[in-house]
Amino acid sequence: MTQPYILVLYYSVNGATEKMAQHIASGIEQAGIEARIRTVPKVSSECEAVSEAIPASGALYCTPDDLKHCAGLVLGSPTRFGNMAAAMKYFWDSTSSHWLNGDLIGKPAGVFTSTGSLHGGQESTLLTMMLPLLHHGMMLLGLPYSEPSLMSTSTGGTPYGASHLAGHNGKNTISDEEQILSKALGKRIASTALKLNTSS
Repeated sequence: MTQPYILVLYYSVNGATEKMAQHIASGIEQAGIEARIRTVPKVSSECEAVSEAIPASGALYCTPDDLKHCAGLVLGSPTRFGNMAAAMKYFWDSTSSHWLNGDLIGKPAGVFTSTGSLHGGQESTLLTMMLPLLHHGMMLLGLPYSEPSLMSTSTGGTPYGASHLAGHNGKNTISDEEQILSKALGKRIASTALKLNTSS
C-alpha cells in the first residue's frame, strides 16, 4: 500500500501559479503528508501538435493514477476571463473514467489562482474551478476567517481559496499574506485528509 499524498495540480504560464503551488506543497508537508506536484500540458490550436511525454522543466504531467490515488487535491490555474485556463479545463474534461468509478468521492479539495489585475476574476475563477470537483463528489474546503492574513491582505487571498495578484506578465512577487494563505490552504487540505484516512 502506497503512502497517502495530496495532489497539487496546477497550470502556469508565467510562473506565478507554479510558485503558489510550491507554497501550498510546503503547507501540506508541514501537516505530515507528501505533496505530489503535477501540471498539465498546454492546449494547441494546431491539430497535429503533440506535447512531449515529459515537460522540459517544472513538474511532471499528471497521470490518471496520480489523480485516482490521491488522498486530497489542491487545484490551481491562472484566471482566463474569470475561468480556469483551457489546458486545465481540457484535463478535467478527460476525467470521465474517474467520475464513473467514483475515484474522488469523499476526498478533500481546495482551489487557488493568480490574476494579472486585482479585480481580474479571482473569485469567479475559484468558484468555477470547484464545479468539476463537486461533480466528482469531492469535499470543498476554503480558507476560514480564523486566518488573520485573510483580513489584512491587500493583494490576493479569499475565503474561496488562495489567490495571488501577479500583475502584468506575472512580475509581482508573492506577498507575505499570499504565502501564508497558500500554506494554510495546503495544510488544511492535508490535515483533513489525514483525519479522514484515520477514521476510515
